[in-house]
Amino acid sequence: MASACMQLCSCLLRLKTTRIVLQYTSRAQKCPVASSGVPVMSSILHSAHTSFLTRPSSRLRLRRSYSTTNAHTSLKKDIEALPELSAGEVVPYNNPLSQQLRDGMTSTEVQQISLDLDTAARLSPLDEISDQEALRLDVPSALPPASFSLRDYVDESETLSKLVQLGVKLWKLEQRPNVGSMLLKLDFHTDVAPRLVFLKEIGVEDSRLGHIVTHNPFILTESLENLRARVAYLRSKKFSSEGVASMVSRAPYLLNFSVQRLDNRLGFYQQQLGLSTQKTRELVGRLPRLLCGSLEPVKENLKVFQLELGFRENEIQHIVMTIPKVLTANKKKLTHIFDYVHNTMNVPQSLIVKFPQVMNSKYLRIQERHLFLQYLRKAQYDPALPNYISLDRLVSLPDQDFCTELASATLEDFELFLKTL
Repeated sequence: MASACMQLCSCLLRLKTTRIVLQYTSRAQKCPVASSGVPVMSSILHSAHTSFLTRPSSRLRLRRSYSTTNAHTSLKKDIEALPELSAGEVVPYNNPLSQQLRDGMTSTEVQQISLDLDTAARLSPLDEISDQEALRLDVPSALPPASFSLRDYVDESETLSKLVQLGVKLWKLEQRPNVGSMLLKLDFHTDVAPRLVFLKEIGVEDSRLGHIVTHNPFILTESLENLRARVAYLRSKKFSSEGVASMVSRAPYLLNFSVQRLDNRLGFYQQQLGLSTQKTRELVGRLPRLLCGSLEPVKENLKVFQLELGFRENEIQHIVMTIPKVLTANKKKLTHIFDYVHNTMNVPQSLIVKFPQVMNSKYLRIQERHLFLQYLRKAQYDPALPNYISLDRLVSLPDQDFCTELASATLEDFELFLKTL
């Protein structure tokens, strides 16, 4: 008798446990689990719900797992195999696991766990659901709901996949605020393609399209009317078609500025430097980002050349037309280089004007090479004396050529000397 009672209790325990597992399994299938704060990706859910979107019939059929029916059939056979007991012989049994679960649950959850398995067993895997139930199904989007990288969206977004093919570096764009969400909202055929076609029409090479979008993704949101107006303005200022295409390729933000701003910038450089229209066009054509950046660094550098370094207006014009980058160079770098070349190397200011490349070089390179020549007693920069070394060759030659042509030494000698500094 006790053995039969224990078998009955064991079956009841298995029955309650199965009900609990089935209830929690049903809940687990309704919502994905996120761990460690990482956003939940919907690719798994998308594959699970694809059948609802691709079924051709007007009424959707939901297939249910046979696990519930099989579990109930197995338990029912075990109960039928038990010997019959009278009411007086049945010993009540309280399942401690069931009581522990009830203590930590709400009344609603306990009622859900107590579902009748006979009712669950009568559900067929071919039961039909109504159109209203089908409409209430929450089918996730093909795109991940949240991600820290645009890489997770490339396979599902035509815009991103096409941009990758063009050579756009998404890893750079995703580091900029709101740029990733902006790209996902763009349609390739209506937003992106027309602007890429426009860039090709004005002469931009295919290999430069990815570079332009990588550095200036906002050009994809500019209206075609504004883009055409800005290109037309540059051509009205006698910039050639090839020149405009080159300027846009090297200064991707150029076409994001209004015609009025472009006109003001051209007028500023022409007036401040005292240049002619042709020389102004040449200056901007060589460094088109002068039309895009702030004017404050340019104004400061012009004051440095004139007030601190003592260059005259015509000398500043020559330096700027030869090395336009000095207009946007770091002010401290300019003064540091000029002080070392003029005061330490004893190079007169007239030679610096003649070879302004020295102002665009690296301070450390100038210092190391001068000290090496000084160690060899060959640091002679006066063109009127023998063994003259021009500043242009001093800063422009590679190390190997500098050693053999100017210092008459080997590269190993130069490297050993640098270790002693």
